[in-house]
Amino acid sequence: MPKTTNMFVFTVFVLMLASTLMACSGGEETTGEMGNENTAERETQTDGQPEAVDEDGQNGTNQEETDDNEANTDATYSIPIVSKGFQHQFWQAVHNGAEQAADEFGVEITFEGPDTEAQVDKQLEMLRTALDRDPDAIGFAALDSQASIPLLTQAQENDIPVIAFDSGVESDIPVTTAATDNYAAAQEAAEQMAELIGGEGKVAVIAHDQTSQTGIERRDGFVETIENNHPNIELVDIQYGGGDHLKSTDAAKAIMQAYPDLDGIFGTNEGSAIGVVNAVKEMNKEGEIVIIGFDSGQQQIDAIRDGVMAGAITQNPVGIGYETVKAAVQAINGEELPEVIDTGFFWYDANNLDDEDIQAVIYE
Repeated sequence: MPKTTNMFVFTVFVLMLASTLMACSGGEETTGEMGNENTAERETQTDGQPEAVDEDGQNGTNQEETDDNEANTDATYSIPIVSKGFQHQFWQAVHNGAEQAADEFGVEITFEGPDTEAQVDKQLEMLRTALDRDPDAIGFAALDSQASIPLLTQAQENDIPVIAFDSGVESDIPVTTAATDNYAAAQEAAEQMAELIGGEGKVAVIAHDQTSQTGIERRDGFVETIENNHPNIELVDIQYGGGDHLKSTDAAKAIMQAYPDLDGIFGTNEGSAIGVVNAVKEMNKEGEIVIIGFDSGQQQIDAIRDGVMAGAITQNPVGIGYETVKAAVQAINGEELPEVIDTGFFWYDANNLDDEDIQAVIYE
């Protein structure tokens, strides 16, 4: 073969070899880049939990992770409690019951009330402030059964369930009311008074107010029972001490001075009853006037043990507080509630003061 031909063949062979080598080198580089990308993708996926895949083969969210996230974002229910006051042991016992329920149901509560049960405006300020915080529900014991209705209407418009306790309001806004049947309790007080004074004589009432439902119902329950069932008993006077024992003392002394032959006095709450006890002691009429009180507290208990007070009606304040918070949680969860949650009442005197069922509901 001529030398020129050989040189041509050799040149073609070299060019083909070089082309092949370049192709192989490019393929390896491409494969390497793809391999690195796949490796990085695998590493990214294995750093955490693998992505879930739904039935259509699309990437989804792990359901357990979603449930955990939802659980973590669940906020604790906020339930402010606005009471009639905080000066009497009764309200502190209600507070204790509310705290028990808050612990049991895992909710947060606040508990407040005005300095005295005459401070309607102060209570309304507390109610307004509580509603401004946009709570999940609210508990409310009205000092005035009508004055609070505009604010309670605001709560209803904002879908905040209202739980009335101790004393209701003249409205159907509260989803329920946790309270004593105050009229029936006062009827029992009247029957006890009639028996203790022998079915005849003169009696009077020192009431805590004439604006709250408790004040109205306890007054009327006692008065109407005496008038309807005991014609030989004369109701000579009704005075209002605002639940303050000093004002109630002055009111009771004034009645005793006006009616020296008075046989008995009914005090419609703790402060009223303590005021009557103090008045009787100050006028040295122990044993001459039958005193019937309402609620308990150390001073009433001591007065009963000492024979100055004949007896009293006790509510179940711890139960009232507990049922208020329990009902609030149920209302938040959309559960149906009865119109009234009757928390009960008991008559107690020196004969049964130490009984187990009485000790369970009285407070010091």
